[in-house]
Amino acid sequence: MTGIIVNMGRFTNGFLQPLRDRMPDEHLVGWPTDDPGEPDVLATLAIAGESNVADAMLPSVKWVHVLGAGIDGFPLDALGDRTLTCSKGASSVPIAEYVLATMLAYEKQLPDQWLTEPPEQWNVPRGTALGGLDGAVMALVGVGAIGTEVAKRALAFNMRVVAHRRSDAPMPLPGIEAAASLKDALSEADHVVVTAPLTPDTYHLIDEESLQWVKPGAHLVNIARGGLVDSDALMKALDDGRLARASLDVAEGEPLPAGHPLYAHPGVQLTPHLSHSSNRTANRTVEIFSENLARWRAGRPLEGVVDPAVGY
Repeated sequence: MTGIIVNMGRFTNGFLQPLRDRMPDEHLVGWPTDDPGEPDVLATLAIAGESNVADAMLPSVKWVHVLGAGIDGFPLDALGDRTLTCSKGASSVPIAEYVLATMLAYEKQLPDQWLTEPPEQWNVPRGTALGGLDGAVMALVGVGAIGTEVAKRALAFNMRVVAHRRSDAPMPLPGIEAAASLKDALSEADHVVVTAPLTPDTYHLIDEESLQWVKPGAHLVNIARGGLVDSDALMKALDDGRLARASLDVAEGEPLPAGHPLYAHPGVQLTPHLSHSSNRTANRTVEIFSENLARWRAGRPLEGVVDPAVGY
């Protein structure tokens, strides 16, 4: 019997039932298993060192779908000639909302302005005047599904959006300005938002050199992958005032160990890779896979095909 192996590491059991509810006629097996049969499809999560993706790519598997957007933890050397797809866009809306929340929190000085006792005076913020997004410049580093949703919301706040992408593809929305270079994008930005995929070419894309291009006092947001930003260079830029704040939902080497400098740095707002979290994300992820599975069974072209040569 053909079927589907579901290999999601610690998330496997949580995804099996929603997938079974969505596709009751399919034979789904959680990995690892003693009797996988001969499945033609593998649904997995590319968490390096956790979900044993290479072991689950049995000879019968012809198509592998990553139930996430990033494939930087995927063992491409074990893929062979199999088709690889991913769930691009499944969590782009909640991530974009998270980005806007961090930018608003920065401009409105939250939570620093919350009161726990009577202030010296009302109607006046502690410290400097509050900022705003209206008229501010946002640099997008990467313009995929997430970057597009971020730009859509930033434009609604009357921000100027300048984007840098590695391809010469047209911008997905009117109003997004294409920067000629990363340097051009960073030099104008009040907020720098990193949404690019992590590949060998983008590793430490934001490093000591590129942080020298940033407009002094800028705010950096990274919701993509920790490896895109050199954390040592980041903290140096925070210490010398080049950056005013870094809002990070990702870090290199997750989970960060106790005592890591990012936990204690006063210029860092750190969350544990949760910007994707939403009561709709899991449902959308299941929908994307089931829609692609219908295409696979019907012999139609798949959505979200990954080019292993470029890594996204």
